[in-house]
Amino acid sequence: MRVQNIIADLAVADVEQAKAFYTDYLGLSLQEFSLGWVARYTDPETGAHLQLVSRDASAPVNPAISVQVDDVDEAYADAIARGFDIVHPLTDEPWGVRRFFVRAPDGTVLNILQHRTVAEGDD
Repeated sequence: MRVQNIIADLAVADVEQAKAFYTDYLGLSLQEFSLGWVARYTDPETGAHLQLVSRDASAPVNPAISVQVDDVDEAYADAIARGFDIVHPLTDEPWGVRRFFVRAPDGTVLNILQHRTVAEGDD
């Protein structure tokens, strides 16, 4: 498994209410995506980014960070082999990622993910 990107997931009570501070004050003006419960904002000049998360749509907890990897199945198998606590099982989510949550020995929850590609002929 190779890490491709790490994004901080900041827990907020309400994504829309928190948005102004992070976009106006910090200059993270580019909204890369928003699903209502999670949104990513980026500084278009530097590429610095942050995800605001009010509640995860399918997992029992919010992660502290999201880690994009090149092979999520390998990462999942390795986490299980090492005996790490899997907080949310390997799942194909409707918003286009395959992911699982793992708890680090220090208690931090990580969202380990890979973007899915749509196979030819899939709708």
